[in-house]
Amino acid sequence: MGKAVWRALAVAAAMTAASWAGAADAPKLAALQKLEPGEWELRGRGKGAETRKLCVSDVRQLLQIRHARASCRSFVVSDEAQAASITYDCAAAGNGRTDLRVETARLIQISSQGVVDGAPFVFVAEGRRIGACR
Repeated sequence: MGKAVWRALAVAAAMTAASWAGAADAPKLAALQKLEPGEWELRGRGKGAETRKLCVSDVRQLLQIRHARASCRSFVVSDEAQAASITYDCAAAGNGRTDLRVETARLIQISSQGVVDGAPFVFVAEGRRIGACR
């Protein structure tokens, strides 16, 4: 992914955290209970994949990286101690499905796909918590 895409992801993640703050219908998933807010490094997989650091104030940001609209509604597909899957609908902005697997409290695998602003996307990355946000 290009630098512009990673910048957009960072902005989207910040907006997602803001939209989830105090949201009564935000998913509370068992797998997320083990994760901590802080600086996370997302290492994309695949051809041309890049690494990006992201300040995560709410670990639910990791579930909805490509859509940061307050109007998104999340639906839990599966909720286990080590893995979670959600789908979400953002009306005209698109939709997606994210599968998150927790390997340790500081290491996760993320796979997300869907449609954003009329275009399909696929996002696969390994995430590592590397410390507190700067």
